[in-house]
Amino acid sequence: MKGKKRAAVGEGTKIIPIQWDATFFFERAVRSLDRYHYDKALKYFRRAAQYEPDNPVNHCNMAGILSEMGNYSDSNDILKWILDELDPSMTECHFYMANNYANMEMYEAAERSLVHYLQEDADGQYLEEAEEMMELLQYELERPTPVKKIKSRQGMVEHDQARALLEEGKFTEAVRILEEITKQQPDFLAARNNLALAYYYMGLFDKAMECIHGVLEHEPGNLHALCNLAIFYQHEGDTESLKELVELLVKTVPFHQEHVFKLATTMGILGEHGVAYRHFIRLVKDGEASQDPCLFHYAAVAAYNTGKLQEAERLWKGAMKLDPKSGVPHYYMEQLELIQNGEQASPISYHYHLPFEEQFKLWEKAEGGMPDHLKKDPLVRSSFFWALRHGDQYTKLQVIQAFGMIADNEVKDVLRAFLMEPDEDDYLKKIAVFVLRTIGVHEPLQVMLEGKATVIEPNRVPSRLPEWDDKWEAVAQAAISRMSKHYDLVQQHDMMTLWVEFLTRVYPRVPKLTKPEGWAAALEYLTAKMHRREISYHEVSVRYGTSIATVSKHVKLIDEVCGIKEKMKTISSMFKQGGTED
Repeated sequence: MKGKKRAAVGEGTKIIPIQWDATFFFERAVRSLDRYHYDKALKYFRRAAQYEPDNPVNHCNMAGILSEMGNYSDSNDILKWILDELDPSMTECHFYMANNYANMEMYEAAERSLVHYLQEDADGQYLEEAEEMMELLQYELERPTPVKKIKSRQGMVEHDQARALLEEGKFTEAVRILEEITKQQPDFLAARNNLALAYYYMGLFDKAMECIHGVLEHEPGNLHALCNLAIFYQHEGDTESLKELVELLVKTVPFHQEHVFKLATTMGILGEHGVAYRHFIRLVKDGEASQDPCLFHYAAVAAYNTGKLQEAERLWKGAMKLDPKSGVPHYYMEQLELIQNGEQASPISYHYHLPFEEQFKLWEKAEGGMPDHLKKDPLVRSSFFWALRHGDQYTKLQVIQAFGMIADNEVKDVLRAFLMEPDEDDYLKKIAVFVLRTIGVHEPLQVMLEGKATVIEPNRVPSRLPEWDDKWEAVAQAAISRMSKHYDLVQQHDMMTLWVEFLTRVYPRVPKLTKPEGWAAALEYLTAKMHRREISYHEVSVRYGTSIATVSKHVKLIDEVCGIKEKMKTISSMFKQGGTED
C-alpha cells in the first residue's frame, strides 16, 4: 500500500496567505452568478455579508439570488430586515418585495409594498416597472390600486422634458428646468442627479460636485449618484476618495438593466475594464439589450482594454452588423487592425462616436457640414462644451466653428456666455461674435474685450472706428458671399478683421469705394495667402468679375497698410498645434 504523499517543508517553502474578506467571497459569488450557479453564489454572498454585516449591498445581493431561486419568502425576510434595521432609505427594497409577493400570488401584500414604493421613492428608478405591476394587481384584485400620490411623479412631466433636452445635448435649457424642479422639490433625487450631470457636461465642475453631494446626503446608497461622484473624483484627481468609492462599486452587482449599464460605463471610464466587461457582457447576453450597437461597442472597448483582442473584434463585428451605415465600428476595427499589426493607433474611446479630430476632418470635407444626428448627440455636444472651457486655443477655434454648423439656441447661449469670460482670448471672442452674426444673432452683444465690458451693436464689428459705412459693409458682404463656400468661419473672420484693420488705419482718408467687388477680391486673395492656400490673381478676378490689375492694385495697398507677412507668422503660430490649412 502506498504511503500518503506529504508536502516537503523546508527553508525554501513559500506559503501564500489567502485574504479572507468580503471582497474575496464577493468575487467568487459573481463568478458563480455569471455561470448561473445560484447555490454557490448564495453561499458566497452570505459569507461576504458575514464579513461586512453593515453593508446593505451584500444583503440585497442575497435577497436577489434567493428570488432568482424561487425562495421569495426568504428573500422578503432579508429585504424587510434591511428596511427595518439596516437602511430605511433603500426604498427600492419595497419594489423587490412587491415582486416577490406577486410571484407568491399574495396580491394584497404585493399591493401594500408597491404603494409603499411609489409613495416613498423619490428617484422613480423602477417607476415604469411599478406601473406595469400596478396594472397586473388591478386585474388580479379587480379594483384600482389605492395610490394617493406617486412621489417620483411630482414634477415628472418637467423632468421628462429636461431629460429629453439632456439627450439632445441642450444642457443650458435642461439646467433651467432642473434647477426649478429641485428648488421646488429638493428630494426629487433623479432631477438632482441629472442636474449634476448637466453641470458636469457644461464644464461647471464645482456646481456638479455640490449637487451630487446633496443627493448623497438624502440617500447615501443612490447608485447613480455614487457612479457620478466617482467620475467627479477622477476629474478632481482625488485618488484617495476615488479608491474607497471604487472598492464599494466593484462589489456592487445590480440586477436592474439601467443600473447595470450605469455601473458598467462608470467602471469603464474609471479604468476598471475587467469589471466593466463583466457587466457589459451580461447586457449583451440579454435579449432586449442585445440589439443595441452602442452596447457592443462598449463591450468591445472593455474587452480590448483587458487584452481580449479577438473578443473585441467579435463584438465590433456585432456592432457593424447592427449598425452597418455607421463609420464608428469600422473606424475602431481599423484601429484594432493597426494594433494587431504592431502599429501605433489612436486611443480607444468608450464613446460611440469618432474622436473629435476625426469628426472635424469629416465635417470640413462634407458638403452639408455636420450631420443632423450628430448635432443632437449629447456626447458630441458635451465634448464641445468641455473643449470650449478646457481645451487649447486651436481646439477652441475648432469648437467655435463647429457651433456655427449646429447653430441652435443652445449654441447661441453658450457663445454669448463665452463672450463675457474675462480670461478668454480676445481673438476667440471676436470669432465667436462673427459666428453669432453668421447664424442669425443680430441683437446687441455684450463682450469683454481688452479687459473692459463693451456692447457690439447690430451690423457693427468690434473696432475703434467711429462709424461703419454701408459701402464698407458692401465690400465685406461681397467677400463673404463668395468665400462662404470655400473658406471656413475662422478664415472668413480673418478676412473681416483684415478689412476692419485696413479701414481703421487709413481712416478718415478711406479710398473711394466705387466697386466693392475689386476690394472684396483683394481681401480674399490676401486671406488665402495668410492661411497658405494656393490662389492666383486670375482666379479671384474671374470669381468677382473684376480685372487682374484692379485686384493687384488693391492687394498692394492693403498689404502696405496692414503688413500681411507679420499676420502670416501670427496665424502660423496659432495653428501649429493643429496643422496649417490646406
